[in-house]
Amino acid sequence: MSDDTGEIGFKPDAIDELLHNPLRLAIVTALSQVEQGDFNWLKELTRATDGNLATHLRKLEDSSYIKVTKTYSGRKPVTYYALTDTGSIALKNYIAMLASIVKKFETDPH
Repeated sequence: MSDDTGEIGFKPDAIDELLHNPLRLAIVTALSQVEQGDFNWLKELTRATDGNLATHLRKLEDSSYIKVTKTYSGRKPVTYYALTDTGSIALKNYIAMLASIVKKFETDPH
């Protein structure tokens, strides 16, 4: 190739590092399939520890990929997470980038 996209047809620095992390990708992908999910559902789904999950959720929230809603179920606090439009667009772009890499190798395996 004559451009600066490298041998595999993409710019490595174009990868969304936030979504490239396996746990954050799992969180965003799961939330893309539901209106919202609570902390325990995400913990069970991802098999992450409380602290690890909380850290990654905070990173996604700080980047506006997810919205956090805190409420109560009876007297028990419950935290819900939902994918934002920003997060949805980022996930679609990330998937499209991966698909373009796969397509490149399907059409030109060398």
